[in-house]
Amino acid sequence: MTNNFPEFTGRVCPAPCEGACVLGINEDPVGIKSIECAIIDRGFEMGWMVPNPPKWRSGKNVAIIGSGPAGLAAADQLNKAGHTVTVYERADRVGGLLMYGIPNMKLDKNVVQRRVDFMASEGVQYRTNVEVGAGDVTLETLRSENDAVLLATGATVARDLPIKNRSLKGIHFAMEFLHKNTKSLLDSELADNAYISAKDKHVVVIGGGDTGNDCIGTSLRHGAKTVVNFELLPQPPAQRANDNPWPQWPRIYRVDYGHSEVKLHHGKDPREYCVMSKEFVDDGEGNVKGIKTIRVEWTKTATGGWDMKQIEGSDEYFPCDLALLALGFMGPETKVANESAIDLDARKNIKTPAGKYSTNVPGVFAAGDCRRGQSLIVWGINEGRMAARDVDTFLTGVGTQLPVTGGIVKRPPYEIMRQPNGKVPELITAAA
Repeated sequence: MTNNFPEFTGRVCPAPCEGACVLGINEDPVGIKSIECAIIDRGFEMGWMVPNPPKWRSGKNVAIIGSGPAGLAAADQLNKAGHTVTVYERADRVGGLLMYGIPNMKLDKNVVQRRVDFMASEGVQYRTNVEVGAGDVTLETLRSENDAVLLATGATVARDLPIKNRSLKGIHFAMEFLHKNTKSLLDSELADNAYISAKDKHVVVIGGGDTGNDCIGTSLRHGAKTVVNFELLPQPPAQRANDNPWPQWPRIYRVDYGHSEVKLHHGKDPREYCVMSKEFVDDGEGNVKGIKTIRVEWTKTATGGWDMKQIEGSDEYFPCDLALLALGFMGPETKVANESAIDLDARKNIKTPAGKYSTNVPGVFAAGDCRRGQSLIVWGINEGRMAARDVDTFLTGVGTQLPVTGGIVKRPPYEIMRQPNGKVPELITAAA
């Protein structure tokens, strides 16, 4: 009732809920993530998940641009409210980063498609291979054809690493690597060779986090010769530090699937901490063959901040045939926003009032990473749910019955509810 997609969060979310679990103060927290995953999988397995389309339609149309967690969550909620929802996705499959940004071994695409199909059976419509802002489909076109438009395009502008020889061949953004791999896998089981192969290569993944770990696991499956992961920050402690108390997110040392797999196959955890990349090395033919680095040291300042300085004499060279940049994201692509003069904030995210999801353009809303910046899947789902409330209020003019957390929507179209004679139609009385 509080999570539209527990089968997604139960597989790929880092579970901040477990970090805040009261049991975690002095013991292991409740395994919320695995429990919710088991419940929903059991529900589908036993046939308890039965499509439940809304009994009434409001006559209002909503276009949602982007089919990631925020877009899908908003679509699910607005469809439950009785509005007719169409989701636009520029890729050939629905799901956004759920489909192409997260590898199969972490989130099987059959699980994603199962939910997409389930929502379709409840009335949500999808249009794939449609890039809004390119060709005939523009934001203004969608505004003219719909009563509301929701931007849920994500934060897809990757953070670059502007060091010497960055333009060499063999240096790629992590998401390009992951996207092409998954698409080729789904299209042809990699037979079309339309992916960036790590086979027999020295792979260096620059940047930790979930995306870096996914690059590690994917490279290993390709048959990489070696896999190294650079992290600029120091290795976290095994237990919570004194300045990281409950219920804050525990910043502790973790071993994810990619790390453990590389250790099993190559005998060593791939992570190298406190490493700063200085320069890519050319093989003389325009290809990357290595990377020069230097170690750094972090010291706490008197004001509680941190200073970083390079350690003299700690220069090191790593062989590298394939470099993958997993340094996070800068913000959303702004082409669609610029087309309709939608305001952006100082970080180039789509600007909305505090606690609201409406933009400066009437009838246009924003949710997810394009509004709040790069974040977790649970925030994406929450953003979609909350944005749906704002959109619903805008469409009806009488507030929303969509829940903040739980609850099921049961209502007729607002047009019927507001009949001029003030009478409640027999259809509604009978249904109630």
